[in-house]
Amino acid sequence: MEKPPRSRTLRRVLAGAGRTAVALLAVAVLAGTGYVWVVSRAFAADLTTSSVLATRAGAPTAATSTAPPRSYTALLVGLDSRTDAQGEPLPSDLLAEIHAGDDGGELHTDTIMLVRVPANPRSPVVTVSFPRDSYVPLADGSGRHKINSAYGRAYRAAQERLEAQGVTGAELDRRSREAGRANLVATVEAVSRTTVDHYAEINLAGFVEFTGTLGGVNVCLNQPVDDRAYSGVDLPAGPQTVSGAAALAFVRQRHGLDGGDLDRITRQQAFLAGLAHQVLAAGILADPATVSALLGVVTRHVVVDSGWDLRQLVGQLGGLAGGDVVFRTVPSIRPDLWTPVDGVAVEIDDDQVRDFVHTVLFADARADGTAPGTPDPDASRVRVAGPTPATPATSAAAATAAPTTAPTSTVAAPEDPWQHRPVIDAAAVPCVD
Repeated sequence: MEKPPRSRTLRRVLAGAGRTAVALLAVAVLAGTGYVWVVSRAFAADLTTSSVLATRAGAPTAATSTAPPRSYTALLVGLDSRTDAQGEPLPSDLLAEIHAGDDGGELHTDTIMLVRVPANPRSPVVTVSFPRDSYVPLADGSGRHKINSAYGRAYRAAQERLEAQGVTGAELDRRSREAGRANLVATVEAVSRTTVDHYAEINLAGFVEFTGTLGGVNVCLNQPVDDRAYSGVDLPAGPQTVSGAAALAFVRQRHGLDGGDLDRITRQQAFLAGLAHQVLAAGILADPATVSALLGVVTRHVVVDSGWDLRQLVGQLGGLAGGDVVFRTVPSIRPDLWTPVDGVAVEIDDDQVRDFVHTVLFADARADGTAPGTPDPDASRVRVAGPTPATPATSAAAATAAPTTAPTSTVAAPEDPWQHRPVIDAAAVPCVD
């Protein structure tokens, strides 16, 4: 990790960390405030960066704020780590508050999302989630394992190799993490047959501070839930606002949900949809103090690749409406595949996942899956590096004026719960199980 000295503007110490997509989505909608441009120079200087993509042939370089918009695909990762972005341990009381549990799964990437950011402002931003237990070939040649182990396996292998060479301390951790990121990026690229142009990572906690800064996020449950023994969630049915530890518990629950991790993905997407709807509709980020606090969270806890200029992302997404943000989940065969080493995993069809990802990212965000053999909608994005220049949109989501109150919509249970997961967008606050 390369981190320049922190500027005085954003030096405020904020406890915890947040999920990757939540933090970056909040940065995107700051464009409407104007204030973000006042602090953008300090914001860019304060970001923690990674060289995970910089050494690849044809790797994109940081675009200037005056460069024309370009479409690109980003990999957003939520890392199950008990340390912050600088490797410092999170406070024990915070870990207890958020029901972090033991550290047996540390360095697992429990949130893995590909996000297509369009050059054309009339095209939707599309997010595709991968179940963390997807059983896939890892890029390091270690065979098929759960996709969320790619980072940790490569980290530990690099750590052992580097220690034998005499590398220690912060440099050992930095280089081991870069190896973990590289293995995860390569694995996701191989599974999806899509090039990752940008990368962002955030660790386990911070949801508490992040949602508190926003004053909570609107969510909706189809029925009451009580999972205090595991995630800590205990919420009634219906529309409500969650903040802090309750918000983190909302997105972490999987026990008691019929679909397990697949239903947890739906929870995460519903939370992000509620967040996007809230900030796009209400203009709550017009307060400079709120903007400064949110940027402080991001600069402290988010790691991005060194070629990603998030200031351009802010301008590129500033005109979004809620319906222009669409969340999808890759199809799976079954969630109870028994494996010889990794326990129970999610079985997927490699060709089906590849075709689905290409269709929803590059052609039709709301497509109901595709059959194997579907031509690649955008062949330039298959196993090549570099963002795609702006092209005319093939479809546009209708941008409508947001209501002053947050409407809710019921997310219908899919006919086939494994092959066809629900389509979620931010036009309203989705009601989920």
